Amino acid sequence: MTSKADTPTTDRKARVVVARNPKATYDYFVIDTVEAGIVLTGTEVKSLRRRGASIKEAYARVTRGEVWLEGMNITPYEQGNRYNHDPVRSRKLLLHRREIEKLIGAIQRDGLTLVPLELYFSGGRAKIQLAMARGKKAHDKRETIKRKLADRDMARAKAWKGRI
Repeated sequence: MTSKADTPTTDRKARVVVARNPKATYDYFVIDTVEAGIVLTGTEVKSLRRRGASIKEAYARVTRGEVWLEGMNITPYEQGNRYNHDPVRSRKLLLHRREIEKLIGAIQRDGLTLVPLELYFSGGRAKIQLAMARGKKAHDKRETIKRKLADRDMARAKAWKGRI
């Protein structure tokens, strides 16, 4: 007989990543991040659990005190038939009032942009990590590439030195 103490526990806050936006850190300087929930339909959740999403062209905007995610593509669920969703519809983000006011201030005062970095499930709920970011110029992007190449070369040199 097994008791409750003998059964393995599952981590309810485990993070299951659905989609990432690697271009975001290339195109923008990330200043601050915030986690937000997403209002979804049933077929959207089922499609997300199958990793059917893309946030590469997505962005967030603030309208009348609410934050909306635009341009995120969630593929239609195969078994959804007539209850399927529009793949690229606007989706409302769930944030506390203070967080929304902070975002509004950063966007209006500092000219920042809201860019999604990662879409994931946390504790069974779909979440998105938004970045308050400032766009990079062409010379900044070249500098980032140079820095990455230099770091890679240094790591290779260190690994090679250990083999001698």
